Order: sequence, then structure tokens, then C-alpha cells
Amino acid sequence: MGEVFAGRYELADPIGRGGVGAVWRAWDHRRRRYVAAKVLQQRDAHSLLRFVREQALRIDHPHVLAPASWAADDDKVLFTMDLVGGGSLVHLVGDYGPLPPAFVCTLLDQLLSGLAAVHAEGVIHRDIKPANVLLEATGTGRPRLRLSDFGIAMRLGEPRLTETNLVVGTPGYLAPEQMLGSEPDFPADLFAVGLVALYLLEGAKPDAKALVEHFADHGTPGPPKGIPEPLWQVVATLLQPDPDARFRTATGARKALATAAELLPEPEPDDELIEIFDQLGPLPPGFAPEGPLKQASGVALELVEPVEGADTTPAPDAGPGPGTASHDDPGTGSLSDTGSFRLPPPQEPSTPERYRQEPPAPEPYHRQPPQHAVEQLPQAATPSPYPSYVPQPQPPSEPSSQLPPHQPYFSPHTPTPSATTGHRGDASTASYTTQNAQVPPPPPPRPVSGAPAQRHRASRSRRAGRSRRSGPPAKVAIPMLLLALACYAVGFWALTRV
Repeated sequence: MGEVFAGRYELADPIGRGGVGAVWRAWDHRRRRYVAAKVLQQRDAHSLLRFVREQALRIDHPHVLAPASWAADDDKVLFTMDLVGGGSLVHLVGDYGPLPPAFVCTLLDQLLSGLAAVHAEGVIHRDIKPANVLLEATGTGRPRLRLSDFGIAMRLGEPRLTETNLVVGTPGYLAPEQMLGSEPDFPADLFAVGLVALYLLEGAKPDAKALVEHFADHGTPGPPKGIPEPLWQVVATLLQPDPDARFRTATGARKALATAAELLPEPEPDDELIEIFDQLGPLPPGFAPEGPLKQASGVALELVEPVEGADTTPAPDAGPGPGTASHDDPGTGSLSDTGSFRLPPPQEPSTPERYRQEPPAPEPYHRQPPQHAVEQLPQAATPSPYPSYVPQPQPPSEPSSQLPPHQPYFSPHTPTPSATTGHRGDASTASYTTQNAQVPPPPPPRPVSGAPAQRHRASRSRRAGRSRRSGPPAKVAIPMLLLALACYAVGFWALTRV
């Protein structure tokens, strides 16, 4: 019996391997059917992030094979998908070679339909190739295609998981702008669809580099032998090196393909029928189409439903884990050639500048408001919090017939005594720190004596109290208030730019 994962999924046999995980045929004890389970091979954080990103995709479309559920068990994780048994486009071309143009139009229409649904969710696939396009085992009936493997897919504008100067994908199916280090975008997926179409029509992997050079030097070439002109015009538009010269959307390409398909000649009666076989092979010993023949240890009791007449004796623990089995068994399928590799030294870009993003220039330091101006404003703009100010007794001062001088007014661009004696807080944040309103200290006392001095001091205190209660004149307070509001707006703007 196979290993039971998370008390629900019983792994039967490996059916393929990818860049980050092995794909198993597994029995789902809850849904009572076979599913494809992708088990994470590498347990480093980078692979786990890609794994989590892939299992988070939920795209419900008949031509998209997206994850349906996931589970975790100790240090291993998996997600499940529908089990597709007809193999990939690689198997189909390996069996028949170049495919008829009408059959290719049917496959491309379904591929573009699924890709349009993926792009509608804001997702860029980034790894469209024949091995990732699966087929249902429909025999000689109408083919049914499924776009799969979203292991390196990402949402438009989402942070990338690769370092600078690294490009992720399959060599030979990368768009020219990807090789120049541009950010992933939808036109790159359409370029890969064009390469897949050429692969189906010619029966061999196209030379993407030679195609790009020929298009750039000589323009769009004529149709290759065996490819009708209307269909070639659609494929050639997908293969344009300039992203702006391709179709804008997968839906637009699909409409052009439908028009070209109407112009194709009718298939001849003696044309070879294309049959899509079941590529999975028989079930391993101990498994039947209705499920496992024996109850495996580790299955949750509420999920156990033994097959009628089958042996329900619990089986011993399974042998090696899925990761070990997938590496040891040479018949599990070829390892995916998807990976990451370093880009060549940067050269002059051949693509429009809109595909290059430059980091924003840092804000100049002189645009920040002067610190001493912001610190001094609250003293003039904020009224005194005390409704009635009573001055403290002061030592006697010598008689004088003149009023005491007012505190000097400091301009927003004039350093204040507080700015020269010290700052409150760090220099980088003091400009945005609210200061408490302070009352200017009284003038230094002068030693005098006598009754006239006492009367003058009482009169001066009453005048000072009235001046503090009434506040500064309107012609001074209003401009200072407006200046304070302007400085506040500039400071708020500077904070949003940080």
C-alpha cells in the first residue's frame, strides 16, 4: 500500500516530476476518486514560497488545470488537481509528428481560452511549453486541452522571488524581453503560445533565438512549408520580437485564430485520425479503479469505506516517502527543464522603455522644511492654554517710566535661541515632532527698592496679564496661523514621499 498523507490522500504511484515537486496518482479517501497530487520535493524556504503561491491559485475554467485542495503533514506539503490521463503535447507530437492545421487550430483555441481566463485573474504563467499543456484521454473525439503547472506563475506587479539578473523559465520558450531582464508581462505568455503553435505544426522544437534574429533583420518571413497562409499570419503575430507588435490580449489572438480557421481547406477523408491515448498506464498492485484493495494505516477512521469483498486488514506502514520513490524510480517521467539561470551582461535594450522600470530618485534634502521654523511656529500659532495668567512675585526692580520690552519675534527663517542651544529629539524626526507651547520667561530682575517701584511693578503686572489674556494682534496671529498650516502641509507631503 502507498503512503497516506494527512490522513486523506493515499499515494499510489508517481506519474511525473517537475521543477519543485513530484506528481503522484493518489486516492482521495474523502471524495472517493483518484487525483493528481503534487508533493514538495525541496523543503527550503524559497521552494515553499513558490509552492504556497501555486496552491493559492483558484481558477475555475475547463481548459485550466489549477490546484483544487492542499494538505500539510509534518514537514511535507502537497496540493491536488484533477487527474488528466492523456499525456501532454509532447506525447501527442511524439506519436504523430506534425499535426494537421485544423487540429492545431482547435488546440490553440482552447489554449488561448484558458490563458485568457488566467490573465483575467491578473496571473502571468511564465512557463507555457508543450510539456505543461495536458490532454484528456478522449480517443478520436474532440480533444480537450488543460493548461497546467503554475509553479513559477505570479500576479502582475507581485514581488518576484528571484534575485536580480536571474530569469526563470524554460530555455527556448522565453520571450526576447525576458532575456533582457524586463518585468514579466502578458505578452511574454503570448510569445510562448506562438512557439507552441510552431512546435505542433512542424513536429519539432523551434529555434526561438534564430526566429527572433530573422524577424528583427528581415521582417516577417513567409509561411513555412505545410502551414497555410492565414494560420501563419496569426502565428507570426504571436512571434513578433517587439511586444507591442503582438496581440494585446489572448482574447484578441483567439478571434484572429477563429477567422483564420474559417479560411483553411476542409480535411480530406483519407487524412489520418488523431487519437489521444491514456498515457498513465495500469494501476499499481493493491489498487483498483474503485480505490485501494486494503485499508492502509494512517487513514482517518471517518473516511474509511472499504471496497465490497476487499481485504480490510490494515496494511503495515508504507515504505520510503514520496520524495525518495520519485528519485529512485526511472519511469516516473522526465525531470522538468524549467529553472533559473543568470542573464548575460546588460546590453542596449531592443524593447520599448515602458518595459524597463527605474528606481525613483531620492528626494533632495533641501525640500524638507527648516527645523527651527517648525519648532518655533507652535509658540506663535498655539494660544496660551491658561485662561487667566497670574504673574509670580518678582524681586523689586528700580522705578522706570517705560513699559518692559516685548519678547522679540523670530522669523521662520531666523534661528531661535532654542535652535542654537539644543534640539528636542533626533535631527531626522525633530521637524515632524509636535512641540509643547511654552511661555517666554520674564526679563531678568533688577535689584531696586522703594514704594514707587512696588506701585510700578503692580501696574506692569496688570498690563502684562491683560496683554497675555488678549493674545497677539490679529495682523500678526493670522499670517502666523497661515504659515503654520503651510508648514504642516509641507511636512505631511514630505512624510508621504519617504
